[in-house]
Amino acid sequence: MLSPNPWGDRRNVRIGLLGGSFNPAHGGHRFVAETALTRLGLDQVWLLVSPQNPLKAAAGMAPLADRLDSARRVCAGHPRLLATAIETALGTRYTADTLARLATRFPRARFVWLMGADNLVQMARWDRWRRIFAAVPVAILARSPYSQRAMAAKAARRMGRYRLAEGRARGLAGMAPPVWTFFHTRLHPASATAIRQAAIGQTKGETR
Repeated sequence: MLSPNPWGDRRNVRIGLLGGSFNPAHGGHRFVAETALTRLGLDQVWLLVSPQNPLKAAAGMAPLADRLDSARRVCAGHPRLLATAIETALGTRYTADTLARLATRFPRARFVWLMGADNLVQMARWDRWRRIFAAVPVAILARSPYSQRAMAAKAARRMGRYRLAEGRARGLAGMAPPVWTFFHTRLHPASATAIRQAAIGQTKGETR
């Protein structure tokens, strides 16, 4: 699948947006993307590789080109998964700004914001997080060990009245926000942190 034109187009499709650092991307990200495609009836899922997450330190963050390459490898072979660094072209740093810019440039697309339960835990720290819920439907996917904490988090409590039962979520992309759902999916064991630590350990072993 070709990368989306940052200047936009008139595509009339349902697109899941899975944002993150992808430092590196791994099988868990693909699992989330494929689950969203199936459970939400989406046409595509874009892995939005962030230039730099404002809540994460730049130290230890791999170059954008490397992270984008890892996301492309994760998407390889699936015709409806796309890894993109479109935020760089859009000139956006915060999710609220990215969603606003995408809505303007892809006016016929119906976007859904996708994220793991770990992000819901700390979403109240995100810049203008309420605006994200007001901009697009949101789908949260379980991630060990965060799911229980996620449902008790500030953002989940404040937006509780807009929560949609997961059994009704297939049409989420066509619903007017604010609306969100939580999928109690099978948990995937992959972790970017564990992958980085293993790589560091291997490097140290090779230098001894």
